[in-house]
Amino acid sequence: MKKKLLLLEELQVIDGAIDTKQAEQAVHQAEIADLEQRLAAEQSALAGEQASLAEIQRAKEELEVALQAEQDNIKRSETNMKEIRTNKEFQAVGREITAARKQVAELEEQILQKTGQQEELQALIDTRRAELASLEEAAGSGRQERLEAISGLQAVIDAAVANREQIVKELSSSVVRRYTQLRSQRRGQALAEARDGSCQGCHMQLPPQLYNTLFKCDDLYSCPHCNRILILKQEQAG
Repeated sequence: MKKKLLLLEELQVIDGAIDTKQAEQAVHQAEIADLEQRLAAEQSALAGEQASLAEIQRAKEELEVALQAEQDNIKRSETNMKEIRTNKEFQAVGREITAARKQVAELEEQILQKTGQQEELQALIDTRRAELASLEEAAGSGRQERLEAISGLQAVIDAAVANREQIVKELSSSVVRRYTQLRSQRRGQALAEARDGSCQGCHMQLPPQLYNTLFKCDDLYSCPHCNRILILKQEQAG
């Protein structure tokens, strides 16, 4: 029975180590996910800015077409004025030219604004591209480092699992089932040391008769408070 307790204690140490390594893997995986999320956010921002730039260019081109049309209208009107015979017609065409020139000035102002927006947005895109290139390089390097760390941890886990399997083979299925259930219920601690009359798992006082029985090592005994399997480590006489 003492050997069984020692095997269970070793099993708990191994399982704890596996839990720790798996938690470390999870941290690395979360860091990879964070890197990829940041990268995706920057790529999305760049795509949005590029779409905005394309929309500004489209709007600018439409304004330029409208400007050209107005300038053509002015030229035609100015040509037609040479053939006008009445003062009334001359004044009407003059008003048309004045209105067209006003429209030309407004269109030129709008085109100028679009050009300014283009330049500002293009500068932002250039900066974003440079930052994205740096981030992609850092993300690639960081991802590789973390993948290597995960792989290294997995090798340790695999070795621990193989060791665990050997220990489990030496224990009965009922004991392993009891251990597994307790481990699940008690945050990974199925066993607890009994010391100075107390359970070190829940820090509750054990019944004296139970504590004394532990010295016999003739069975698996549980703490009546937390149900953990008790293991007694007797101090060596100095």
